[in-house]
Amino acid sequence: MVCLQLRGTVLGDVDAVLFDKDGTLSISEPQLITLAEARVFLCLERAADVLAPERLSELRLLLELAYGLRSGAICPAGITAVASRDHNLIATATALVQVGLGWPEALALSEEVFALADQRDARRAADQAAPTSAVTAGLRTWLEQLQAAGVACAVISNDDMAGIEHFLASHQLERYFTGLWSAEHRPRKPDPAAVHGLCAELGVDPGRCALIGDANSDLRMAVAAGIPHPLALGYTAAWSTPPPLAEPHPRVHHWHELSLI
Repeated sequence: MVCLQLRGTVLGDVDAVLFDKDGTLSISEPQLITLAEARVFLCLERAADVLAPERLSELRLLLELAYGLRSGAICPAGITAVASRDHNLIATATALVQVGLGWPEALALSEEVFALADQRDARRAADQAAPTSAVTAGLRTWLEQLQAAGVACAVISNDDMAGIEHFLASHQLERYFTGLWSAEHRPRKPDPAAVHGLCAELGVDPGRCALIGDANSDLRMAVAAGIPHPLALGYTAAWSTPPPLAEPHPRVHHWHELSLI
């Protein structure tokens, strides 16, 4: 039996730990800013032929608000940071409708823009040496402790499988994870059934799992899936602006704050 502690406080027994990826395993803010800015630029470029200049200015503002772009940072609770690719695409199409495009045209333009932006995304680059987001400080040491204790580790993310696998491979982290649940799985997070599906793959009970994420949707999902409240942990260290996590979920500011007994 393995018990998880945070800063010396006992949280509960665990057979597995489920990790969010962006903003938890990875410091993904710089890459997400680049991706969001590319989507804004390409959207404005493609819409310039059909929109007046004043509508383009309005579109820029709508997109920046939707993506959570602000002063060289990105909102940890915004759709770029939290939502799936297709939810971001729908938000983009909605912004285009708000400046005058019809829905079919807005959806087609958004799909074109996202396809072009994806080509610039290092996670989908054919060159496996391409840069990728950095791992959060102390992560590997924490994963080694979990592995040595026989605690299963898994990723539950709204990134696609290509993004998850590329990140893990780029940092030689594959051997620590026995399960992956992506945006391509059904149901996907934040549906609590996503936790049930991943736990079934791991062969563990949600009541004996911890989940660590950087978004309130992660924490609500965990508790709704049957993960004990103290084992639904908010991770805060991967963003330039700390994520607005709900109280009273325990918060992890560095991986060395966690230990096993």
